[in-house]
Amino acid sequence: MSAENIKFAYWVPNVSGGLVVSNIEQRTSWEFDYNLKLAKIAEQSGFEYALSQIRFTAGYGAEYQHESVSFSHAILAGTTKLKVIAAILPGPWDPVVVAKQIATIDILTAGRIAVNIVSGWFKGEFHAIGQPWLEHDERYRRSEEFIDVLKGIWTTDDFSYKGDFYQYNHYSLKPKPLQQPHPEIFQGGSSRAARDMASRVSDWYFTNGNTVEGIKAQIDDIKAKAAVNNHKVKIGVNAFIIARDTEAEAQAVLAEIIEKANPEAVNAFGHEVKQAGAASPEGEGNWAKSTFEDLVQYNDGFKTNLIGTPEQIAERIVALKAVGVDLILSGFLHFQEEVAYFGEKVLPLVRELEARKTAKAA
Repeated sequence: MSAENIKFAYWVPNVSGGLVVSNIEQRTSWEFDYNLKLAKIAEQSGFEYALSQIRFTAGYGAEYQHESVSFSHAILAGTTKLKVIAAILPGPWDPVVVAKQIATIDILTAGRIAVNIVSGWFKGEFHAIGQPWLEHDERYRRSEEFIDVLKGIWTTDDFSYKGDFYQYNHYSLKPKPLQQPHPEIFQGGSSRAARDMASRVSDWYFTNGNTVEGIKAQIDDIKAKAAVNNHKVKIGVNAFIIARDTEAEAQAVLAEIIEKANPEAVNAFGHEVKQAGAASPEGEGNWAKSTFEDLVQYNDGFKTNLIGTPEQIAERIVALKAVGVDLILSGFLHFQEEVAYFGEKVLPLVRELEARKTAKAA
């Protein structure tokens, strides 16, 4: 098990509707003032990262969406320690524009910006904004070129690139980002194509929620491929956390979220994401085995089972760390109060368990 403490990130609710497709009451807002206060609570509570979402159009309970890069910059300007990961969608964004934007923000915020390259699952969104929709593996091939270009522009002068999707000639970005060799690059996905890409080019791999055994299988595959490629990649796992004083209270919240799910929106979301993955050579993607109940949370976060008392959740987090997880990407029902509760009640127990295991191994 890694000697480093496991890290914690939270989903920035910059999209309306929260992180569940349910009509349950949510004391979470997508507006900036709420998010700025949340970011300050999170950095005081021990969270090291926040991940802003990218959506261009409404759908599946998300009617309004703030743009990720500008929103991330505003959060960074109002905080002092938190690192914010801006989600980027190849297609609408050109890598040279992203490289320039992120380099400037990196300098303005003393090196606290990162990017999450997402390959896309929402065909209707691409059509709505006039972007061609590529087949599953082609989307990942474009994302890999996107990352190659970002790294090239951020780390070299007189940069030239001849790819199938991007071409540049003798370009020099000045000034370059503050972080060396470059801002951290995260990516999403759980498919074979996503793991292959992570094993070659990404610093971090975000995957959907899953059981410990399911996550271990993905990590073992990525690590083996990365070793062949002489590359290192860290692992982040999505989890929807419901921490309450008793297990019964936590399970009651989960039951209410699912009971009040919007079936039309959940089924439409499930159809969209399963179609997106079905075009892969393996015929499956991120959500191939997700049930209706799983899909009520956008990224299978219930599957990770961080639902229960602080003690139960802390033990499960350390079990995830033991199979190679480096970061928990967390969603909450009522973000501000639940992030504070997590920082007060759960995170100290995680650190205590980590210290015990380190001492035992020494």
